[in-house]
Amino acid sequence: MNHKSTRYLPLVVTVGQVVIFPYYIIWLKEVSLTFTLFAWFFATFSFAAAWGYRIAQSRTNKDHSYIVIIYAGMGIVYILIGGIKNSSDILPYVVLFLQVILGLLQGYFRAWHAEQDTYHLHAVHHYLIVGCAMIGFSFVKIISPVVFITIFGILMCICAVWELFRKEKKKTIIPGK
Repeated sequence: MNHKSTRYLPLVVTVGQVVIFPYYIIWLKEVSLTFTLFAWFFATFSFAAAWGYRIAQSRTNKDHSYIVIIYAGMGIVYILIGGIKNSSDILPYVVLFLQVILGLLQGYFRAWHAEQDTYHLHAVHHYLIVGCAMIGFSFVKIISPVVFITIFGILMCICAVWELFRKEKKKTIIPGK
């Protein structure tokens, strides 16, 4: 746990998820045709998150995680969400699919993060950083929620690449691990 990205990337992800959440809610309300559909989308997300959490908890090899794939997957989903420009008849099905994927990935991430040594320290820092970030965002004037969602998606992909390079570097330094 000596590498800084191991300590700080999960914190960046958790803070980013909470900060982006209000913008994500606005986007989801815009693409939902009714409140009932909006509620069903979130129910689907919650069930998928429980499924992702369960998958992460049932891993037999706890040392081997798919966190790079999780970061990249979340980034790609947020970028795809940012790329949806128009309404169509298939949009609710696309959103439902994205909700399932995003819920599954976030559930897996939460379970993985809870197993990390720095989790308890992250919990404290998480609340402090989210509070400061939300105060900062309150001063931002009119920007589409899609812009924030897309930027967060790009940040998640950068985290995935960073983590991948860190793991590759660690493999070359310590052969066999």
